Amino acid sequence: MSSILEVRGLTKKFGGLTAVNDVTFDVREKEILSVIGPNGAGKSTLFKLISSFLTPTEGEVRYKGERISGLAPHIAARKGVVRTFQETTIFRNMTVRDNIIVAHHLRSKASLAGFFLGTAVARADERAFGESADEILSFLNLSDLSGEKAKNLPHGHLRALGIGIGLATDPAVLLLDEPFAGMNHDETGKAVAMVRRLRERGLTVLLVEHDMPAVMKISDRIVVINFGQKIAEGTPAEIQANERVIEAYLGAEDESIGM
Repeated sequence: MSSILEVRGLTKKFGGLTAVNDVTFDVREKEILSVIGPNGAGKSTLFKLISSFLTPTEGEVRYKGERISGLAPHIAARKGVVRTFQETTIFRNMTVRDNIIVAHHLRSKASLAGFFLGTAVARADERAFGESADEILSFLNLSDLSGEKAKNLPHGHLRALGIGIGLATDPAVLLLDEPFAGMNHDETGKAVAMVRRLRERGLTVLLVEHDMPAVMKISDRIVVINFGQKIAEGTPAEIQANERVIEAYLGAEDESIGM
């Protein structure tokens, strides 16, 4: 399986602090790869580097062979590498459907003036965005909530809406920021099934997550970060048996890393 995303020697320094140190790995096309590590390990900084929200001090990220490090996040998103957030991109007073329609404007053909004037191109965009939003809502099992204001959604549905907003940009690689955080057992099970369906939809999924049982259940491969460095990479079974990973979790109970 070919690599769609290449992370090469990523390093990020903030003054005298090295948050990410020479991290290298590949993300294969149409796989689910998870990045895990103890609190403060550098996962969030690594995620921001990959999604172009931070510029690396050294190293680079390549998408389909093209360097995307240093690009503005919206440019990287237009190319196909899209990061979702936990809830910060949701317009809570807008309906579920309108949230997803708004997200489509990253790929609009009409200009802002065109939308204001109601040109033919803008009207065509609006029709296409509405049809796409309805398809995304159906895919996420949110059609019944299409007209509901986002602020009224329960936690699990809010997370699904956040993923829907990401899907509206037509990504090839979707980066999920702790998609299972704060969920109960039933919500986590539904979210795991939804992420698997993203891969079935043809997407590559890269996620950062603390819920180890969910990570072990869903991942094709796992990259483990500790003190800013990659200490392990492999299948869930290989990670569960890795002594360096167990040590990084400070001798925690086996069940805390999904064993």
